Amino acid sequence: MTQYPSMLPSVTRRGLLRGSLLGAGALAVPAALAGCSSNDNKGGGGGTVNKTVTFGSNYSDEVPKKAIADVIGKFNTDKGYTTTINTIDHNAFQENITRYLQGNPDDAFTWFAGFRMQFFAAQGLATPIDDVWSTVGANYSDAFKKASTGQDGKMYFVPFYNYPWALFYRKSVWADKGYQVPKTLDELKALGDKMKKDGLNPIGFADKDGWPAMGTFDQINMRQNGYDFHINLMAGKESWSDPKVKAVFDTWAGLLPYHQPGSLGRTWQEAAQDLVNKKSGMYLLGSFVSQQFKGDALNDLDFFPFPVIDPANGTDAVEAPIDGFMVSKKAKNPAGAMELLKWFGTAEAQNIYLKTDAGDVGANKTVDTSGYNALQKKAAEFIGAAKQISQFLDRDANPTFASTVAIPALQKFIGNPKDIDGLVKSIDSQAKSIYAGG
Repeated sequence: MTQYPSMLPSVTRRGLLRGSLLGAGALAVPAALAGCSSNDNKGGGGGTVNKTVTFGSNYSDEVPKKAIADVIGKFNTDKGYTTTINTIDHNAFQENITRYLQGNPDDAFTWFAGFRMQFFAAQGLATPIDDVWSTVGANYSDAFKKASTGQDGKMYFVPFYNYPWALFYRKSVWADKGYQVPKTLDELKALGDKMKKDGLNPIGFADKDGWPAMGTFDQINMRQNGYDFHINLMAGKESWSDPKVKAVFDTWAGLLPYHQPGSLGRTWQEAAQDLVNKKSGMYLLGSFVSQQFKGDALNDLDFFPFPVIDPANGTDAVEAPIDGFMVSKKAKNPAGAMELLKWFGTAEAQNIYLKTDAGDVGANKTVDTSGYNALQKKAAEFIGAAKQISQFLDRDANPTFASTVAIPALQKFIGNPKDIDGLVKSIDSQAKSIYAGG
C-alpha cells in the first residue's frame, strides 16, 4: 500500500531508512526480484507448451504467504505447471516496483487496481490481458471490470479480493467494559475518554512504514468533505491549501490525543498485537488486521464504520482497496502467466485463498460465501452497501505525490500537528508541481 521512488532519481525517505536492511538500497530488491525470473524458459517452440512460470509476490507476511502458496500449488498440480514464487517484503516490493518492471521482472506479479494499475500500464510496463478477461470476465461485476481497465481501454488486471477499512475492536473487551459503537465524532471522543480511564490506548496507531496514516486522512476527508471532493483531491483537481483540507487536519489534530503514542516507530503488525492483547480499544485499519488473530481470537474481532462528521455525507463512502495480479511487459512466458491469471480469476482459487486469509472478501461474484466467517460476511455486506468506494490515498493519487509528498507530510503532522497552515501550503505547492508534470 505504499508508493514508489522509481519515478525519481533517488529512493524514498522510507527507502533510506530501510537502507541498512537492504544493503544496496533501492537496487538490492530488484536484483532479488529478478533472481527467480532469470531461468532459461525453454520449450516454447516446436509446438510445445512452456509450463514454467515465475510469480513476483509481495505476500510476505505469514498468513497471506501461505494462502497464495496454496492457491498456486493447486494450479501447479491441476494444470501441470511449475510456478516459482518470488516473495519479497511487502513494502520493499512496492517501493521498487518500477525498477523491477523495467529490469528483469517475473512473468506475473501482485499489484493493485485502479490508478495504481493504470499508471504502470500507461508506461508500457504491463501486458494487456484481454484474452484472460474473455475467460473470467463473467465472474466480475462492472465495478471490478472498470477498476481493471487501463486508460487505453484494454484490460490489465485480475481482481482477487478486496477488504474494508474501518475501526476494529474485540467484542469481549467492549462487552466487559460496556462500550457502545459511536455514531458521531463526539461520541468517538467520549468513548476514547472512557477507554483512557480504563487504561487502554483508545485508537491503536502505527505509521513506521508511512502508508497506514493515509487511511485516517481518507476517512476524515470523506466523512467531512464528501467522496467527490476526496477523489478530486487525489486526482489533483482540488487544492491541498483549500480550507476544507485544513479542516481535515484540524479534526485529526483533535483525535491525535486518542491515538496510540509513538506511532512513527511502530509497524501495523505491532499495533495489531496491542489490539490482540487487549491493550488497545480500537484500531483503524483494513480487515487484513485479522491476519494477526489466531484461533478463537478471530471470532472476537468486529468492526464499525468511521463515524459521522458531517451528516450530509454520513457514512456512505467506504474504503475498500482491490488486490490482484498483472502480467509484466517483459514476461518470458506471457502465455503461461495468463493461464495463471485465469486461475486466479476463478471462484475456486479465491475460495482456497480465503480459507487461510480470512479477513478478505473474494472479488469473483460466484465465490462460495457459505464458508465465510462472521467477519468476512459483515465485510461483504459493508462493502456491498456502500454508495461510494475509494481505493486508498496511495492508490487513488499520483504515485510520486503519494510517496515523496504525502508520506513525509503526514508523518510530520503526526510528529507536530501545530503548523497546519504551513503543512497544507507545502503539500499544495509540491502537488501542483507533480500533477502539472503528469
